[in-house]
Parts: sequence; structure tokens; C-alpha cells
Amino acid sequence: MKQLLKKFLLVAAISAATLTASAQQKVGTVDLRKLFDGYYKTKQADAALKEEAGEIDKQRKEMIDSLKKGEDDYKKLLEKANDQAISPEEREKGKGQAEKKLLELRETQAAIEQFLKTNRERLGDKNKRLRDKILGEINEVISAKAKAGSYTHVFDTAAETANTTKVLVFTAGEGDLTDAVLTQLNSAAPAGWDKDLAKPAADAKPVAPLPGADKDGKK
Repeated sequence: MKQLLKKFLLVAAISAATLTASAQQKVGTVDLRKLFDGYYKTKQADAALKEEAGEIDKQRKEMIDSLKKGEDDYKKLLEKANDQAISPEEREKGKGQAEKKLLELRETQAAIEQFLKTNRERLGDKNKRLRDKILGEINEVISAKAKAGSYTHVFDTAAETANTTKVLVFTAGEGDLTDAVLTQLNSAAPAGWDKDLAKPAADAKPVAPLPGADKDGKK
């Protein structure tokens, strides 16, 4: 009888502890992708990076045009070096000029490839720094909202596993902090920021990838 009573009391104690622990849990959710995409600083950073990439692409095109002009000059010098209508001395002179021009072309090609590589890496690093900074600011607001609302856990409804399946399979929608967090994030946004960014420049270029040398840097 005593053993039975002890077992009953143990089960009751475990059940009470479980109920107490459950009562102390308050779970919230956010859509981190929606927060990141909807944050005005994300849009500002994206617009700035696109503008910078556009300037880089403009310089790339100028370098390519210069390279093409050099190739045309090289062809003319080759024709001169093989022109039987002129003296051997003139042909030899043309040959020397053609060889010099070829070296210049190779240097120009190498400069274009280095230019693209350097700027691609620089923009990639800048993009990562901005992204990490923005995510840090978003997480700060999420944490503040969670503490103010006495939430013990906040899950990201947009999170996916390595197999691209949802981490959070189901939520009833209760405790969704997304809109409240986004409103606070954008409370300091400059007036009309959403309208300005909704109309990007017609010649805006995507941040990545930059045009590769294997496509535009070589003939």
C-alpha cells in the first residue's frame, strides 16, 4: 500500500512539474525573410549596391571598348607587316609595332580581369557586411519585443532545413511578432522611402554576379 502511494505521489509530482513548465513557456514566431526584405535599410543597401555595380559595369564597358580598338589597331599593323607593296624595312617596322601592340593588348586583358575580380570580391564583402549588420538590428528588435511580451522562445517561420523543408511545420499564428517588429524597424525610415525605392533607375544593374571576364573580357 505504501509502495502504491509512493508511486502515485511520484506520478502526481511529475505531472504537476510538467504542467508548471508548460505554463511558463510562451512561444512567439517571426517571418525573418519578410522582416529582412521589408526593412527599409535592406532596400536602401540594395539600391546603393546596385548603383555601385552599375558604375563598375560602366567602367568595364569602357575598358572593353578600349580593348576592341586596340585589337583593330593590331590587325592594321599585321596587315602592314605583310604588305608586299611596301619596302622590307617598312614591313619589319610594322612587325615590330604589331608585336608591341600585342603585348599591350595582353596587359589590357589582364587589367580587365583583375578589375572584375577585385570589384566582385569587394562588392561581395560589402554585401555580406551590410547583410550581417541589418540582421543584427532585426534580431535586437525581436529580442526586445520578446522580452517585453515575456516570450521564452521565438521561432523563424521562414527557416528551412538543409533539405529545404520547413523547420516549423505548423503554427496557429498566435504570438506572431512579425508585423509589430517590422513596424518598429521602419518607424525611423525617412519619409517617402518606399515610393523612392519602388522606382529604380532604368539602367540599374544587379549586385551579383558582375559580368565575368570569360564572357565580356575575351573575344
